[in-house]
Amino acid sequence: MLTPKDQQEVLSIITSRRSAKTNAVIVLPTKFARLLKIAPRLQKSQFQSKFSTILLCTDEPVNSFEISATNQLSLMHMANIVGILPGKTKPNELVIFSGHYDHLGVDPTNKVDSIYNGANDDASGTTAVMQLAKYYAKLGNNARTLVFAAFTAEEEGGFGSTYFSHQFDPEKVMAMFNIEMIGTQSKWGENTAYITGYEKTDMGEILQKNLAGTGFTFHPDPYTDQHLFYRSDNATLARQGVPAHTISTSKMDAEPNYHKVSDEISTLDLTNMNRIIRCIALSARSIVNGAETPSRVNTAELR
Repeated sequence: MLTPKDQQEVLSIITSRRSAKTNAVIVLPTKFARLLKIAPRLQKSQFQSKFSTILLCTDEPVNSFEISATNQLSLMHMANIVGILPGKTKPNELVIFSGHYDHLGVDPTNKVDSIYNGANDDASGTTAVMQLAKYYAKLGNNARTLVFAAFTAEEEGGFGSTYFSHQFDPEKVMAMFNIEMIGTQSKWGENTAYITGYEKTDMGEILQKNLAGTGFTFHPDPYTDQHLFYRSDNATLARQGVPAHTISTSKMDAEPNYHKVSDEISTLDLTNMNRIIRCIALSARSIVNGAETPSRVNTAELR
């Protein structure tokens, strides 16, 4: 069993490679093998370096090793889809609503059902973004400028959101609502969701206050061992200090259709999903109208 200290230690080793000056092979005990399966899902942009890092998990002494690798590069044209509602009184202050529209594609070895539909991951999130865009466009009274983004290449390392995030001055982004997998009920049941990185800003407290009397509850992320705060499209802006959080209901320890071809619309609780989208809109009111601004992420903790 990995302790939080174990997890922090190995992730510190991995993230330290961002400033690498040489290639390296890092040998770790086999107990870290499960965590290293998660590591590539952490935003790859966090670890970009001119030098290679190879991670080996073994409990045996390593006196020598031989490594060979081949790469095949292909050009892919990808695009984010973005809509903007200019703010009425604070147009230079931005609030972002986002989700990712890509998934895992096709499994040619599966002769029965080869398509990864990604209904929950993350068509549920992009549905929320589109519905919120319609809602705010109809209201027409947003003080701050609202940006609605559907990202490409989240599953490949967050390339779409990384590019998107660098198009903005982070000081002008007041908040980011990234919506990821809200199509199934959370571990607490109906009318609940969780916010990743809840403790890093006071955004969750603001959202919950705006939901007083609705019966809906935003919980802190219960899956902190999976480091979800830096595994989704909020990560790049969060690393720049923006109160950028992901809202989700996915039971990360027991979601039966996660990253499977069975992630289809028939598995979603659409009634509960509709409630979640409505409550995201209600919870964001004071941020959208410019009355409240969440505290920033402490970037000093990330160094």
